[in-house]
Amino acid sequence: MAGIRVIAGSAKGRRLQMVPGAGARPITDRAKESLFNILGSSLEGASVLDLFAGTGSVGIEALSRGAGHVDFIDLDRMAVKTVEANLATTGFGSQARVLRKDAFAWLDQAADRAAYDLVYVAPPQYLGLWKQAVLSLDANPGCLHPDAWIIAQIHPREYEQLLLRELVEFDQRKYGSTLLVFYEWPSE
Repeated sequence: MAGIRVIAGSAKGRRLQMVPGAGARPITDRAKESLFNILGSSLEGASVLDLFAGTGSVGIEALSRGAGHVDFIDLDRMAVKTVEANLATTGFGSQARVLRKDAFAWLDQAADRAAYDLVYVAPPQYLGLWKQAVLSLDANPGCLHPDAWIIAQIHPREYEQLLLRELVEFDQRKYGSTLLVFYEWPSE
């Protein structure tokens, strides 16, 4: 992949840096565009958590399309530096918080403090971290607004149906080697 860019909104066309090394797997433009077409106007003013942020591409795209605030969480030092550089490039630093934290420790802490409209989960592949994150959000939903969505970005081979208490899976979208799995609260 030659590079990544912001594909729409106020920062459209801005090139984003990649995380040095081979660990990050940024979402393709095709999958990202489809994702944000699905999200549509629900992003306006939204509070977003970009968990396992990597380059920060998804959270930055959300800000470019009108999200109010994004928390970027990643444990990798180089990923955090990359997100900070990409926020500087796009001018969204004042609408973001970048934290070098363990994702699961953050979810435990955030349950009492933050309420997100969207949580994007895109961890390193084949480690089961996406399942652990979704199960953690299901067990401790205090960091979610009642109409929040959780979206996991995984390889299709990683997918398995999760036994959830509160959240329900309501959609899947496959774009090549990217599968987006959507979760929400059940309707009343």
